[in-house]
Amino acid sequence: MTNDQSQMTNGGVTALGGGGRSCRVRIRARVEHWPSSPRDAGVGRGPGRGVRSKGTSSPRPSPPSSWRRGRSRNFVAPGWLLIIAFVLSVVRLPAQELFVEQSALSPKLIDGMYVKGLQYLVRTQSPDGNWPDSYGQQPAVVGLAIVAMLAHGDDPNLGSYHQTIRKGLDFILRNQDGQTGYIGPSMYNHGFATLALAEAYGAVADSRLGPALQKAVELIVMSQKKNPKGGWRYSPDGNDADTTVSGAQMVALYAARNAGLFVPEEAIERGLHYFSSCKTSDGGYGYTSASGANSARTAIGCLVLALAKKKDSPEFKSAFAYIEKAPPEGHYYQYYLYYAAQAFFHASPVAWRSWNLKNIQSLAATQSKTGAWEGPFGHTFGTSTSLLSLALNYRYLPIYER
Repeated sequence: MTNDQSQMTNGGVTALGGGGRSCRVRIRARVEHWPSSPRDAGVGRGPGRGVRSKGTSSPRPSPPSSWRRGRSRNFVAPGWLLIIAFVLSVVRLPAQELFVEQSALSPKLIDGMYVKGLQYLVRTQSPDGNWPDSYGQQPAVVGLAIVAMLAHGDDPNLGSYHQTIRKGLDFILRNQDGQTGYIGPSMYNHGFATLALAEAYGAVADSRLGPALQKAVELIVMSQKKNPKGGWRYSPDGNDADTTVSGAQMVALYAARNAGLFVPEEAIERGLHYFSSCKTSDGGYGYTSASGANSARTAIGCLVLALAKKKDSPEFKSAFAYIEKAPPEGHYYQYYLYYAAQAFFHASPVAWRSWNLKNIQSLAATQSKTGAWEGPFGHTFGTSTSLLSLALNYRYLPIYER
């Protein structure tokens, strides 16, 4: 949180403003999920997404049985609160304000790009909750689009994008196996869809999210236990592994842990050990072994280590040194953007500001009039990952905290 932001809470209302900026009011009607929000028990992310609190990497205990009832908490709102809620439902208020950074570019330019991209996603979403291009029909890309909307900071229950978020979550939940928790058709899809569930849990008022996230996490852990390499591959029953699929699962596990769900420390450590086995002599990360490093896979490795709070380790430092010098990916450029933005952000404020400025300029020059970014994996993926590379300018989601 910036120094010139002030914060006060009263009866579920959060007002954020200060420094001459326009004040905005966000209503947080807390709905009990299963497991009930860990915030109410003093663990997890703290008092809410409008309040920044450092996540912890330590595993949480299993939720007590009293959290498993899945009943909505009775909430009687005073008259003035109902009036504000009505105003919020008909008037669009500013979302999360941009952090003040040493940038030659106007915050209005950055937010204008972001909103234009979000509006493109809203317009092009299908009634089923996915997107019409080929990759946009998969849960992974739907999940990334949801996270891009959540990252802007608008109220996910009443704000401008709540219907798009709701339809996207409905699509993911429909594609989850009710027994195994698997969100196919691949572990790529499962990892990114689980990330979306973790970031939506506790913010979106939907009692289905807790059980679905719990099953998705259990599937990731069970898949790793069956894998002799300690990583993940395309199938939950795979016997080999690669750093791209494994990176998606690791980030999902960190997000679920931040959300207050129990994630075994053994799963994190085995995943880190697998990444170490793919570390190349030049500091990068290979695909399935310690050879053939590139900037996209090395950015994944950097982020995995950063989320494990190993930024002071020689492994992280050598990996970051690699991506500082290596050219960005060509065919996988937008995939690289998604991970590199977070890698630079965690590594060094100075390095991130420089990288971020260049990225903003590049994206401003390549965004289409429709608001989309084109790419080899379709407009939905290209737009979602481009937006997420800008999301560190907001730092709203817990997964985007240093």
